[in-house]
Amino acid sequence: MDEGLRERKKRQTRRRIADMAMGLFMARGFDQVTVAEVARAADVSVNTVFNYFGTKEDLFLDRQEEVEDLQSRVVRERGKGESVVAAFRRDFMEAIEERDWRHGLNEGADVFGRLVGDSPSLMARFRELEHAQTQRLARTLAEESGADPDDLTPSLVAAQILETTRLLSRHATARTLAGESWAEIVPLLRSQTEQAFDLLEKGISGYCVRV
Repeated sequence: MDEGLRERKKRQTRRRIADMAMGLFMARGFDQVTVAEVARAADVSVNTVFNYFGTKEDLFLDRQEEVEDLQSRVVRERGKGESVVAAFRRDFMEAIEERDWRHGLNEGADVFGRLVGDSPSLMARFRELEHAQTQRLARTLAEESGADPDDLTPSLVAAQILETTRLLSRHATARTLAGESWAEIVPLLRSQTEQAFDLLEKGISGYCVRV
């Protein structure tokens, strides 16, 4: 009982710190905000901030572990007879309709993207995150397909699929930043998504079909 209460309070404190940090970052830019300012806004000490977040970048990416696993979940939760390509096509199309954050298509993704683009340290951290996502997905594909340790196919498939979804997401964000409305973006984004996955289907459509 006591342990559950402590853990809940820790989660609440972590969430409050992250929320305060994001509010400051969005208002002033990531590089213009100090950890000390975040601590004051959250009414905690700087040491407390670092007890929960190893670096300032971690404050911005407080859901990193969840983000890293999103793509692997698409693979693990695909339906019977569904290929990896088909699963990702379905997942991305659903994200378009839902404006879901898992593919960076949510409201506010343009502000998020601008913050990252304006900060060299965040851009470097996002490259690390994308690399970690690709590696995790490759491991999941290797496990699901029973690939030999020396087989590069899982890594090749992971790289192709994730670069496709990232390119689509970035293009949608760029159009939002250019001033287009979501209603204007969606029709072409759907078409581009279908075209992109049609190209993937021609190359790796039969890979790792669940039996």
